Order: sequence, then C-alpha cells, then structure tokens
Amino acid sequence: MTQFNQPLGGNDMPRFGGPATMMRLPSQATAAGLNVAFVGIPMDHGTSNRPGTRLGPRQIRDESRMLRPFNMATGAAPFEHLQVADIGDVPINTFDLKKTVDIIADFHRSILGHGAIPLTLGGDHTLTWPILRAMKERHGPVALIHVDAHADINDTMFGEKVAHGCPFRRAWEEGCLINDKVFQIGLRGTGYSPDDFDWGRKQGWTVVQAEECWHKSLKPLMETVRAKIGDAPCYLSYDIDSLDPAFAPGTGTVEPGGLTIWQGLEIVRGCAGLNIVGGDLVEVSPPYDPSGNTALIGANLLYEMLCILPGVPQRKV
Repeated sequence: MTQFNQPLGGNDMPRFGGPATMMRLPSQATAAGLNVAFVGIPMDHGTSNRPGTRLGPRQIRDESRMLRPFNMATGAAPFEHLQVADIGDVPINTFDLKKTVDIIADFHRSILGHGAIPLTLGGDHTLTWPILRAMKERHGPVALIHVDAHADINDTMFGEKVAHGCPFRRAWEEGCLINDKVFQIGLRGTGYSPDDFDWGRKQGWTVVQAEECWHKSLKPLMETVRAKIGDAPCYLSYDIDSLDPAFAPGTGTVEPGGLTIWQGLEIVRGCAGLNIVGGDLVEVSPPYDPSGNTALIGANLLYEMLCILPGVPQRKV
C-alpha cells in the first residue's frame, strides 16, 4: 500500500513550530517520486512599482501552517491520493532577470521531467512566462486561466521585454497558449488605451473584466470556462492583486474594485475536472502585508489548487 506524505498536524506539533515548508509537508531536493511539487520563486526584480515579492514564498509557507488536510467545503482529501512535498526554492540570479527566466524554465523542466505537477509560490508575475515555456515543451500549447487585475500583455516596460507586465505577451509569441482557450478574469483599473485589455481579445482570448463579476457568483462563468477548455492541458495563474485590496492589500500594484475572496474560491474550485498541469500564486508582498492575511489567502488558494488536481475526488459544491 502506498504511503502518502501528510502535513504535520497541529495536535502533533504546535502550529507555530515544526518545519517551515508549505503546509509543514516533508521537504526533498527534487520532484522525484512526487505527483505534486510545491516550489518557491523568491524574486521581485521584475516588478514595476512596490517591491517585496521576493519574500512572498517564505511568508506564504509560514501562513500555510494553519491549513489542514481535508477540504470541508469540497470533500477533497488531496493527501490521500497524491504524493506531495515541498522542494524548496528555485535558485534565481537575483541580479539578472533574463538569466533568472532561463533558470526558472530549467527548474520546471526538471519537475515536469519527473512527472510531477508544479504549484509555484511567487514571486512576481514574470515567472509565469518561463514556466509556460517548460509546459509547452512537455504538453504542447496549453489552455490558460489567468486571474489578475492586469492583463500583463505589454510588449515592453521601460524598453525591456522581460518584466512582470509582459509574461503573457512573451508566452503568446512563443506559441505556448491555445488562444481560444485563454481566459483572463478580474481585469480592471486605469490604462493607457483600450488595447491594454483588447489586445488579448484580438488574439481570441476571453477577457472578463472585474465589473462583469461584481455582485454575482462566478460558478456560471466557470461552467463556461470548463466547457470551452474541455480536456486540453490547462495552466492556472493566480495573481493575488485580482482580489480587492480590502481583502489582499499586501501586493505591489493594487487596484480598487476587485474580486472577493469567495469569488476567488469559486474560480479555483470551478477548475475541478479540468486537466490542470500546473499553477502559480504570485505577487504577495509581505512588506505591505502587516497582518499576514494576504499571504494567508495565498496559501489557502494554493491549497485549493491542490484540491482540484486530476486524481483528487470531491463532492459537488
């Protein structure tokens, strides 16, 4: 009988003690033997406003100590079906963003080479581009569910093509995405021109602005998303600034009028049944998160991603 890793329980070790891993899971050096690998990318040299996301993975792990293994809402018990561990952080080059992109891609190639699904703790949103590069090499072009206040499709920022406002333009250029199966949810705020959001629409992407989400459940939206994506390999990228700053102030580029926490949960839980091949939670900036609540929400959303992965049964919510 297979013995699956389990998080260290709060009755075995106080929540404020034990290993500083995601959910106090066992740690290991590689993804060998795993179905799912939690991995951190402590970087913020792609940010354009407030820094601090280099500290995000460590704070998310710390706040994850409150998480328990059974999902009371969905009935998911991921640790009964998947071998999961924390494999530490990608050894980025903190002085060279372009080299860091290559390091991230190589690291995720290794995870995927072991047959594991990466769930990545960010770090700024630049990191999603090299992950999608690795995903394309493993799975071919993928469907994308991108939850964010910003479209992140800039051609350049300050003349540079590598930045946290550019990852999905770069991924599109490299053919990483199935264009009619790309969904951007929660976009809002001010811009420079209509093309800030319309560029994606011109590529065949579905863009759901935050105003379309106000005062409603997003379950119907996710039914549409699932129907359109079907069984295609799908990547989920969740920027914490998709949430309204009333819920998640600890991020670098806050925008008012965002999603609620319960809508965020509906989006992630609504991915159950899709062929999710990886996911990330990015842009948590602890210096602007004095209560720790933004990192706590990030940790919970990563757990919810774990709960909807293929092979994890759950009851209908």
